[in-house]
Amino acid sequence: MVPAPEDHDGNEGGGGDRAAAGRHTWDDGLIARRAHRWAGGRAAGRPGRPARAVDAVDAVGAGRPEEAAPGLSGGPADFPGERAGRRAFGGPPYAVYEAGARSFATGTLRPRLEALRQLVGLSRSRLEGRTLAGAARVLDEADARARHPYGHTVVAVAGATGSGKSTLFNALAGAPLSEAGIRRPTTATPLACAWTDHADGLLDRLGIPAVDRRNPGYPYDPALRGLVLLDLPDHDSAAPGHRERVDRLLGLVDAVVWVVDPEKYADAVLHERYLRPLAGYAEVTFVVLNQVDRLPGEAADQVLDDLRRLLDEDGLALGEHGEPGAAVLALSALTGEGVGELREMLGRLTTECGAAERRLSADVDGTMTRLRPQYVADAGPVGLTGRARAEFEDRLAEAAGAAAAGRAAERAWLRDAEWACGTPWGRLRGRAGRAPAGGPRDSGAAERTEIPGARAVAAEAVTARPAVEEAVRTLADEAATGLPGPWAQAVREAAGWGGTGLAEGIDEAVAAVAADRRPVRPVWWSMVAVVQMTVLVVQVVGVLWLLGAVAGVFGGPRWWMAALLVAGGAAVGPALAWGSRVAARGPARRHGQSVEDRLREAAAGCGRRRVLAPVEAELARYGEVRAQYVVAAGGA
Repeated sequence: MVPAPEDHDGNEGGGGDRAAAGRHTWDDGLIARRAHRWAGGRAAGRPGRPARAVDAVDAVGAGRPEEAAPGLSGGPADFPGERAGRRAFGGPPYAVYEAGARSFATGTLRPRLEALRQLVGLSRSRLEGRTLAGAARVLDEADARARHPYGHTVVAVAGATGSGKSTLFNALAGAPLSEAGIRRPTTATPLACAWTDHADGLLDRLGIPAVDRRNPGYPYDPALRGLVLLDLPDHDSAAPGHRERVDRLLGLVDAVVWVVDPEKYADAVLHERYLRPLAGYAEVTFVVLNQVDRLPGEAADQVLDDLRRLLDEDGLALGEHGEPGAAVLALSALTGEGVGELREMLGRLTTECGAAERRLSADVDGTMTRLRPQYVADAGPVGLTGRARAEFEDRLAEAAGAAAAGRAAERAWLRDAEWACGTPWGRLRGRAGRAPAGGPRDSGAAERTEIPGARAVAAEAVTARPAVEEAVRTLADEAATGLPGPWAQAVREAAGWGGTGLAEGIDEAVAAVAADRRPVRPVWWSMVAVVQMTVLVVQVVGVLWLLGAVAGVFGGPRWWMAALLVAGGAAVGPALAWGSRVAARGPARRHGQSVEDRLREAAAGCGRRRVLAPVEAELARYGEVRAQYVVAAGGA
């Protein structure tokens, strides 16, 4: 049975308190405590100074525990409305009490928690809520634990029915606080024993009601100051709700003392359901083989060795290379054998003030292990290479017909050069064969033939749709290679959304290029055309002169000069046209390449804006979450 509330409320010291309560009324006790505190302050020459630890211990020995116990925070501010029953446990008060509730994450845990918080925030739109639920719970638990002093260490004593955990709880507390007996289950509700008066917030968080909160028996062990010990219900109890309470509290405490007995220490359910999942929490786990007084001779050592073997299979034992492992020891809570060793271990754990941080670090480790498939893939480097980007742009340029347009522009340039620099007789023949009836070829014809089909671009689709779709699919596959599933899917979706309407966008970009850039007519074309016209005039003069000489109109011995003018013009005109064609090949090639480059850049720029930019944004997002994962995982 749990003691009645009046046995441990108000004067919380156990039997000594009750004896003192028999001698003093409540008012007398309050006046005596204040008078003792004021007297201690005056003796030290400083009002409100806390009594020395030795005074507290002496007062306990004299049967005046409450009178010798000033508040741990000390000072006159503690007097008004101060709760009765505060005790000092020896030594100077913790700095955490003086500074209030500080965060326990003072080492490597704080940046890991911040990285995990960033990781969850960046991943909410990419991962399902249930995938991130565990990480969110760890963050909530860390925030809740950080509201309470890290100098307090909550240790749960857990075990199966009949393992003797309540007896061990009483032995550690130094008083029969938890009922132990043959009735099963003996412990129905969690019971708390606190070596501090500042654990109310922690116990409220754990859901321990006031009637189930106890104080250790006298004399107090100052080495355990700050310890909050819980006696949990039996995890294998048939009573409804016991297992749920145990599972909930095991997820909230800083450390656990798991009590096993010689009969059920190898129980498969115990190892599979509880001990094996504790492998990541070995640094804050104690496995105690109780009731060794029932084992004869060397049987206790044999059972302990077998227990260590099972714990090694569970991943809880100390590793062969010195990895952290659970503390394993044998004791008898009934006779007290080995209890002192466990108390020393708990004292060291409490004094270090790091159990809460190690526990939460283990929570983060477990979360990172579970989330690893979502953020880390073992398929090598990830991301788009320069080769993949270049191939994507080449495919878009090919789909837009950039190379063909460049070759057509080169041929058009050569034709225009031949037309502009050819002989007048050749232009007349070409015009008769190429120009529509009654319509001479105007000077802007060369400009309109720069890119074949340029006028049609704005009116109809000229980009090959299947080629564009294939280019987008190939790029998405390249970008998703090596990414974990959710991020690979996000990259493919980004590429797919960008690929929608990409062909139409390329058509518009090509049309804009064709409309904005017109070829410039070279000056030397005009110069050659003037020379050709001059040659034509010379030829006409020579022909007229020669005809006049034959007819005897002009006569004279120099008729051969007319023949020479005609023959020279007939030779110079075609030669000049041929030379112009040769000279135009280089500019024509450059012009065709310029047209191809402009179309290629137009198609590639459209692809970069619509597809590459969203894909690279997803890759950058993954890179950021991957970096946060590395930090949250402890740099692994």
